[in-house]
Amino acid sequence: MLLIAEEASLLTVAVASDTAEATLMPYIIGLIAVIVIMNLQMAGAIPMDAVGAGLMIAAVTFAAALAIAIHEAWTMKRGVIGWIVNIIVALLGAFFAAQVGGPVVAIPLLGFAGEGSSSLAAAGDGVMVAALALMMVVGIGGASGAVWLVNRRR
Repeated sequence: MLLIAEEASLLTVAVASDTAEATLMPYIIGLIAVIVIMNLQMAGAIPMDAVGAGLMIAAVTFAAALAIAIHEAWTMKRGVIGWIVNIIVALLGAFFAAQVGGPVVAIPLLGFAGEGSSSLAAAGDGVMVAALALMMVVGIGGASGAVWLVNRRR
């Protein structure tokens, strides 16, 4: 009887750690995305005077949203349709969150841009890095929220 109790407690610990890992993974993906976008900004890989800046930021945001979708589909053992739905929903959620969250992030940060600055890119590295980090958080939150919302309907 003691052996069965020990096996049951080990199983409970394993299930609890899997659940905790699955719960923490969106935060880990978000942290990695913030670190990547900050490193790209600090290295000068995001051009501030061309269309490439928006494309680079969008690429990192959508890559992180794709990672959120793949992780959820993998851990929940979804079928092919589930994977497709997760990927589409996460990308749409990140896109919608970026559109809605952009002004919410940019307008308060313009106060820190200084006199005469008309944009966050022109304001300098500190304000731009803060804006990029906050937009990554908003985009990942949108992807995670959209996947969570769809999972409530499944």
